[in-house]
Amino acid sequence: MELLQMSIRPAFSIGLIITASIMATALFFQYILLLAPCPLCVLQRIIVVTLGVIFLIGLLHNPKHSLVRRLYGQIIATTSLTGLGIAGRHAWLQQLPKDQSPKCDEDLNYWISTLSPSEVIEKIFAGAGDCVEVTWKFAGFSIPEWSLIVFSIFFLYGIKLLIKGH
Repeated sequence: MELLQMSIRPAFSIGLIITASIMATALFFQYILLLAPCPLCVLQRIIVVTLGVIFLIGLLHNPKHSLVRRLYGQIIATTSLTGLGIAGRHAWLQQLPKDQSPKCDEDLNYWISTLSPSEVIEKIFAGAGDCVEVTWKFAGFSIPEWSLIVFSIFFLYGIKLLIKGH
């Protein structure tokens, strides 16, 4: 097993800071700007928090062995790829013409209390009416499009770590 001298803590610290900043921004949007998250936004938040936990564990663990670092890379890449899929679906729904976009119906809490878990997941990925609304843009990109960018960066970092081990 290859023992690496270079610390991975700076990279994991940056990842943790980015994920914490994303969640702080999401909470600002929700509680200050009163932009309620749609079901796909909630799933993207879960992925961001998961990545944050991975970066925190990696920061505290500070693995020295190449194999362990590669394992972190695999976990980061897989988690980010999941986020890419969700954000991609969300961005795609927002690009649909009005006549093809899903209509508004019950919210996520109602689905969870009345439907089976598989039906809830099916409804989430079908998209609710509030998932197609573009409520905020920065530099021409909607929130799911920004999520695509961030998850892509994390995915590429995970792949780099998986291949090189540092």
